[in-house]
Amino acid sequence: MTRRATCCCGQCAIDVDGEPEINGVCHCRNCKQRTGSAFGWSTYFADSQIMSRTGDVAVYTIGGANPQHRWFCRNCGSTLFWKAARLHGRTGVAGGCFADNSLGPPSVTVSNDGRCAWVGLPGDWRKSL
Repeated sequence: MTRRATCCCGQCAIDVDGEPEINGVCHCRNCKQRTGSAFGWSTYFADSQIMSRTGDVAVYTIGGANPQHRWFCRNCGSTLFWKAARLHGRTGVAGGCFADNSLGPPSVTVSNDGRCAWVGLPGDWRKSL
């Protein structure tokens, strides 16, 4: 199955094949700031699953302990996909950008020490850190 994730204005997209290797939510400061929300919904696909990237995207680079490159739409500013050094060989795609061809629910939650106290999650999700 091929899925398409698009930015808010629809000018940029990334097409992926199959299911993500990782489908989870992250409560780290970095993800909260990326999304402007209480957590980030992040999916990771093997680089071989990336079928195409289209549109006028710009890249933002983050240094530090976990260097990242984030691609976002030049028109609307939506972060669409990224590469993080810690997840070599995978491309991260914002889970909410699969609006027209939704993914299944996340099954993992990470960086839980940063989770907002009011965020409740299913008890059967795998937890890391």
